Amino acid sequence: MLQLPKTRYSGLALATLLSGLSTTASASELFASDSPWMLGDWGGTRTELLEQGYDFTLGYTGEMGSNLHGGHDHDRTARYSDQFTFGSHLDLEKILGWHDTEVQLTITERHGQNISNDRINDPRVGGFTSAQEVWGRGQTWRLTQMWIKQKYFDGALDVKFGRFGEGEDFNSFPCDFQNLAFCGSQVGNWVGGIWYNWPVSQWALRVRYNLNDSLYAQVGVFEQNPSNLESGNGFKLSGSGTQGAVMPIELVWSPRVNGLKGEYRAGYYYSNAKAQDVLKDSNGQPAAISGAAYRSSSSKHGLWLGVQQQVTSLASDQSRGLSLFANATVHDKKTNAIDNYVQAGVVYKGPFDARAKDDIGFALARVHVNPGYRKNARLANQVAGLDDYDNPGFLPVQDTEYSAELYYGIHLADWLTVRPNLQYIRHPGGVSQVDDALIGGLKIQSSF
Repeated sequence: MLQLPKTRYSGLALATLLSGLSTTASASELFASDSPWMLGDWGGTRTELLEQGYDFTLGYTGEMGSNLHGGHDHDRTARYSDQFTFGSHLDLEKILGWHDTEVQLTITERHGQNISNDRINDPRVGGFTSAQEVWGRGQTWRLTQMWIKQKYFDGALDVKFGRFGEGEDFNSFPCDFQNLAFCGSQVGNWVGGIWYNWPVSQWALRVRYNLNDSLYAQVGVFEQNPSNLESGNGFKLSGSGTQGAVMPIELVWSPRVNGLKGEYRAGYYYSNAKAQDVLKDSNGQPAAISGAAYRSSSSKHGLWLGVQQQVTSLASDQSRGLSLFANATVHDKKTNAIDNYVQAGVVYKGPFDARAKDDIGFALARVHVNPGYRKNARLANQVAGLDDYDNPGFLPVQDTEYSAELYYGIHLADWLTVRPNLQYIRHPGGVSQVDDALIGGLKIQSSF
């Protein structure tokens, strides 16, 4: 029997969805469909503040997932997870006269449960993707952004310093899909122990140089501090626990092909912190057999490629049309469980004249496990004398996971989009013994 969860935000999500049906109010009023804010323009105050350099935001993302078929546990249920975002952006040129200077402060709060944790994936090893991307990194309050950015030489040089995550600038990608394999910076999904995506922040410096109007290069230095991941450290500012630094470098090209927007990214990351080998001990022998500690490597590295390109448009509205995208990452085989990942998909915006702001998306992804990591699991089972998958002590061997998602984005208002979706996961967690899973999802994105 399908059971719907009761959470403290379920009622709010329903109210938000229903209020999006109001289309009669003007843009400055509550619930106006053509306003960017559900609460309206505060009698013109918001527009006045924006003109003076003050931009305040309150956002909400809610995601529901239900295991319709298959997975590790066939007992059907539904789970809900969500995130509130409280942000303020200050244009210090308008406020204080500081030329080309901006400040961003953002606090987030996450709450809820994820259907992937115990229904889709085998809890003994967990999974790689997540059917509800907004879940994760501790269901808690966090200081997600606290940075200052300044431009020099007529905007050619852009320097940003403070607390933020790598995926904010490097390997960036939109997050309209609900499955994690198609949302945000993918490097952070596969080397999450060192690369911290939203909502986690760390001390960082990013320097960008605009080579021309469509091409820029950037380099960053990010504190690698695992203690920032802990739920109790959401507002930690000290550097205690720092193990080293992650240094990404990236080239980003944003051309117009036949007048249509595109973005092409190529990057490399390097961590100078020690990283644990996935298989061998200090003597070069399998640690699962020797019983010795896994050896350490002096670094960790990888690279990525990303493509987004609009390929068709309507003469009457260039924002409507078909766009293609693809992403790939490659990681250090000695120290990382995932050695490579690929993803591709399509998005069509404005599929119908009557629904010009709706969108349809479809994507496929493949997550591949490092052969050394698989071998380590096999040897651990061999040493333990276990070969029965159903034995609680057996360590499932992970190989390749495939994911697919189809969504339809219903643009109910400029401040509210609802995206029902279907997800299919083959070999959840890369474990062949786990039944392929079909998941029904619903993603709500709103701005107050």
